[in-house]
Amino acid sequence: MTRLRVAASLAALLLTSGLPAQAHPPTQAQMDRDLLEVTIPQLESYYATHRYTVEQVTQWYLDRIAKYDPRYKAVITVDAAAALARAKAEDAAPTHKGPLYGVPIVLKSNTSIKGLVTNDGWKGFMIPGHELIAPQDATVAAHLRAAGAIILGQTNMPDFAASDTNKSTAGGRTGNAYDVRFSPGGSSGGTVTAVTANFALLGTGTDTANSIRMPSGTSSVVGILPTRGLVSIAGIAPLDWLLDNTGPIARDVTSAAIALGVMAGEDPLDFRTKGSKTKAQPGPYTNYLKPGALQGKRLGVPAFILSAPPGAQAGVSPGGAVGRSIYLRPETRAVFLKALDGLRAAGATIVIEDDLLPDSFQKLIRAITTRPYRREGAELFFKHFGPAQYQSVDAYATAVGTPLPALFTAIPPANAPARAGFAGGGGPQRTLETDPEAEATFFAPQRAALAAYNEALDRYHLDGFVYPALQMPSNDETIPQPDGRPSSGPHSNTGWVNNIGVPAVVVPAGFYANGLPFGMEMSARPWKDGDLLGWAYAFEQKTHLRQPPVLVDQPRPAED
Repeated sequence: MTRLRVAASLAALLLTSGLPAQAHPPTQAQMDRDLLEVTIPQLESYYATHRYTVEQVTQWYLDRIAKYDPRYKAVITVDAAAALARAKAEDAAPTHKGPLYGVPIVLKSNTSIKGLVTNDGWKGFMIPGHELIAPQDATVAAHLRAAGAIILGQTNMPDFAASDTNKSTAGGRTGNAYDVRFSPGGSSGGTVTAVTANFALLGTGTDTANSIRMPSGTSSVVGILPTRGLVSIAGIAPLDWLLDNTGPIARDVTSAAIALGVMAGEDPLDFRTKGSKTKAQPGPYTNYLKPGALQGKRLGVPAFILSAPPGAQAGVSPGGAVGRSIYLRPETRAVFLKALDGLRAAGATIVIEDDLLPDSFQKLIRAITTRPYRREGAELFFKHFGPAQYQSVDAYATAVGTPLPALFTAIPPANAPARAGFAGGGGPQRTLETDPEAEATFFAPQRAALAAYNEALDRYHLDGFVYPALQMPSNDETIPQPDGRPSSGPHSNTGWVNNIGVPAVVVPAGFYANGLPFGMEMSARPWKDGDLLGWAYAFEQKTHLRQPPVLVDQPRPAED
């Protein structure tokens, strides 16, 4: 009798909410079969035919996080109560609106979600009584909510997004979903692990020098770095606001393209988005997704990426890893050249020339200086998205009793020795809008580097460039590293993309002999995001190289 009353009550609830009663609740096996690797269009079709409710789907993802994430440590905050409440509200709504209706997502933990702690990977923003609780959503979070997405929680990331691996003082080390001993890359390693492991349908990443694209390459997912200015970064804790960007991460190009359309838009809190509506290709971006999009296209391989010899070093990296080796490893070169065959099979011509973006291009990139303006980015973030007790860099020090690290503010501690590079002090801090040297320091060098990029495209009649998303495979972080130091993750040679603000996308492009994924990156001219996604889609549909990881639900060893 009790079961009959429960069933009757459930049927009544479904009827009053406008949903038809399900004759039989879905089994776990059925949901696993339907929802593993599901795309946005597939999920929306399940909702349209009442195969599942939003609450059922949301609970399925939450259960996967609870079962597997203790081992992988991808999700640092699970907001289960809010996610289920939002799911129930969507189920009860009389109409289903929005391109992301009922789509469970995760956001990187440097992205403000109203009421949650924007920990930015750093334990200093989680001090009891001094938490950085977001007073409002970041612009992209607001856009995703308005489109119907269900925010499950926040993903782990390295402190301040300043590392090529994904170990943080806030959440520990995230393990690669394909082998937990290995790095997923950083700083969006939490999101790529969550998405590839089917803890969420899609997620967001941020990227200052490779941090969407490099981790996407380690984890067989699609990662989009939009043209800078297409998507607002307001409400995202900055590493270097003049290089920072944000974009979607998904398992397939179609879902990523739908999410990018939702995230894009002008925002008065981000001056780089002004006029983007007229500059960008018209949406929706799914209009560009055609199997023949690569037919007749010409893609060049940057010479400086292929030519870096053993022993070549990147100097000072965005993560502060001084002297890291960035030469293209032989095993990476081999799998990249094989991936190029997939592009050719899809109709593209590949151009490899010694003078196509040679080493001299890197000199132009290095001339772009952003360090004097990094504090301004921090101040803007705190002003609009800091908690009431500290809405400036100095107010944090007053409230907490200790200053923010130089890695976040670019202001070294008093009496600290001078230190060159991204992670150090970088000299006096100035305001971009009022600095008389801003033209010579930032804007003019950026235009010169972008002109060189476009000139190379014109000279060889190219549509874009193609190159490895990483210079090397992911590394095992549970064993001593070759240099004797703690793991700083795998590295890429792709930070130049951020410096000139062009769009790029990473797609699954194969696997190494040890079973770890390889990702291939393509870039295009500014504001050609739609064309770029078309190429990614054509390659995806021609090759179908993504394979999901096989997860383990056992706890990780204590040392890790």
